[in-house]
Amino acid sequence: MTAVAVFDVGKTNVKLTIARPDGALVETISAANPVLAGPPYAHHDVGALEAWLIQGLRSLGARHAIEAVVATGHGSGGVLVDEDGPVLPMVDYEQALPPEIEAAYAGMAGSFRERGSAIMLGASHLARQMLWLESHWPEAFARARAYLAGPQYWAWRLGGVMASEVTSLAAQSHLWCPAEARPSVVAEQRGWLRLMPDLAPAWRCLGRLKPELTAATGLDPAVRIICGIHDSSANFYRYQAAGLTDVTVVSSGTWIAAISDGGAVPDEEGGGRCCNADVLGRPLPGVLAMAGREFAAVKGPGTGGADPAWLERLVATGTLALPTFGSDDGLYPGTAGRGAIEGPLKDEAAARGTLALLYCALIADRCLDGTASATVVLDGSFARDPLYAALIAALRPDRAVRVNLDHYGTATGAALLAGHEARSGPAPLDLATTQPLSLPGLDAYRARWRDRANARRNPD
Repeated sequence: MTAVAVFDVGKTNVKLTIARPDGALVETISAANPVLAGPPYAHHDVGALEAWLIQGLRSLGARHAIEAVVATGHGSGGVLVDEDGPVLPMVDYEQALPPEIEAAYAGMAGSFRERGSAIMLGASHLARQMLWLESHWPEAFARARAYLAGPQYWAWRLGGVMASEVTSLAAQSHLWCPAEARPSVVAEQRGWLRLMPDLAPAWRCLGRLKPELTAATGLDPAVRIICGIHDSSANFYRYQAAGLTDVTVVSSGTWIAAISDGGAVPDEEGGGRCCNADVLGRPLPGVLAMAGREFAAVKGPGTGGADPAWLERLVATGTLALPTFGSDDGLYPGTAGRGAIEGPLKDEAAARGTLALLYCALIADRCLDGTASATVVLDGSFARDPLYAALIAALRPDRAVRVNLDHYGTATGAALLAGHEARSGPAPLDLATTQPLSLPGLDAYRARWRDRANARRNPD
C-alpha cells in the first residue's frame, strides 16, 4: 500500500508521520525542535531539522512505500533564502524585537481586516520578521530571492521548487489579507512581493524528490513533493474533505483555535479574533487563545486529572480561575500575567487539575462567541477528557457538539492533500456525539466567571 509522509513542524517538537492515502496514521517518529540562543538572534536550526528529516525518510521509507511528502506547520515560521539555502536563520517567534521595530511596525501594519489578527507579541508575524531582517541585515535581505513560509520552505528543500500558499500566508503572517484574498498593503508598500513566489494550491505537486535526496533516503525518484499547508487549516481540511460544512472546529493544544466556515469576517480587533483561510483561499474567521500554557499554569505541578466530584464542588463554591496566566492577553486585553485563582477551594491542590479543565472549557466557550455554525467539533488534547466535551455541550445547548477521538487531525488533513484531485467521495471521519453535562449551577458560574474576567480587562 502506498503511503504519504507528513512532516509536521511545531514550535517545540517535529513529527514525521506515515499515513495511508485515506488519512489513517500508521507510524510516527518525533524529535525536539530546540531554539538556539544566537547569534544573530534566537532561532531554529533548520539544518539539523533537515538532517533529521532525511534520516527519518530513509528509516520510514525502508518499511513503507512512500509515494508523496507534505509539510505542515505553525504560521509564525519563515525563512529568507537565496538559490542555495537560508541567508538568515528562521526566527523564533517568541524572540523579542527591538523597540524601534515594534513602533515602526505598529504604524504600518494597517487595519485589523487587513491583517487578519491582532498585533501579537514578539516576532509572531512574518511581516514583522521581514521588517526586522530588512532593517538590521540589509545586505542579506537584498540578496535574498524569497521569503518562504515553513511548509513551503520544506517543499523547496525537498523538491527544489519555490511557491507561496494561501493558508500559510493567511495564518497571521500579515503578508496577506484573508478577508479579501490578496497580498497585504504592507507587503506591497515595502516591496516585499518580490520575495513572495507565485501562489500554488496546498495540494499541488510542486515536483519530485531531488536526485541527491533520492540517493540519501533510498526513496523512489517518483516521490511527489506536495506544496504544504498551515497546521490549523490542515486540521480544518480533514473535515472539509469528509464533506462537513457549517462547522466550527475547536482544536486544543498550545492554542485553542476555534475556526469556522460560517459567519462574517470581523472588521474590528478584540478578544483573540483572527481570520485564516482554507485551501481554496476562502476566509475562515475564528478566535485564538493560548490555552495550553494557561492549563499548565492553573493545574500546577503534581496534581491529578479532572474529576466530576471536584467539578461539582468548584461550581458549588464559586471557585474561579481568572485570566490571564500567560504572556499573551488573548481574550481579555490587559490581563496578561495577571491570572488569579479565587474562592474557597483556591488552595486545594487536588482540585487544580479539574479547575484547569473547567477554566479552559470556559475559554473555549468564550471563543465560540466569535464564530457561527450549527455544529461544533472538538479535537486536540483537551478533547481526550470526556468532561471537557460534556462541559462545552452544556455551555452551548444551541449547537450540536461532536468529538473527534482521533487526536492527530493536522497530520491526517495534510496527508489527505496528496489525494485531493483524485478523491471521488468524502474522506472517512468518525465523530462521537456528546451529551451535555448535567451540573446544577453551571450557568450561574459561567455568568460570574465572565463578569469577573471582564472586570479585569485594561487595568489603569
